Amino acid sequence: MRKWIIAAFAVAALAGCASTGTQDAAPVEEKGGAATTAPAGGATTSGTTTTGVTGAATGGAAAAGAHKDPKSILSQKRSVYFDYDQFVIKDEHKAVIEAHAKYLQGTRTLRITLQGNTDERGTREYNIALGQKRADAVKQLMQLLGATEVQIETVSFGKEKPRREGHDEVSWAENRRVDIVYFGE
Repeated sequence: MRKWIIAAFAVAALAGCASTGTQDAAPVEEKGGAATTAPAGGATTSGTTTTGVTGAATGGAAAAGAHKDPKSILSQKRSVYFDYDQFVIKDEHKAVIEAHAKYLQGTRTLRITLQGNTDERGTREYNIALGQKRADAVKQLMQLLGATEVQIETVSFGKEKPRREGHDEVSWAENRRVDIVYFGE
């Protein structure tokens, strides 16, 4: 049954990739909560500087280290969060995954590790398996968006690497994630 769900997800993702329009930059969420589009090369909006990833797809020299630039979405957004006991990627995180996938597509020498994590609930074995499913889901979407399989490694830490200590819903929500880590960092 899960194979059918994954296959349906892949078909839906491919259908979404079939648009004829072009996107110049990845959406950036402002601190006020409104989503905007980051201009190529960076611009100042409300006193905050943002840097797009447009040059990454073309392999431009300026984009070669965009994942290290603190102003870039590639360094600011490194986690994908999940609902309890789920490994389905929420729509709100797809733009982040797409930005990283397009960057990898334009910079084929880069490698990443997708680190799957869970909250503390559940057995160790269950959480390791769930963390792996989360990392694999992000990898699959990145590959559909242009990254190659050799660029992406997945690992599950289960509940072993909590971002936030605590035994409440706020802490658990922070810990249900996949972290995107570029090699060498």
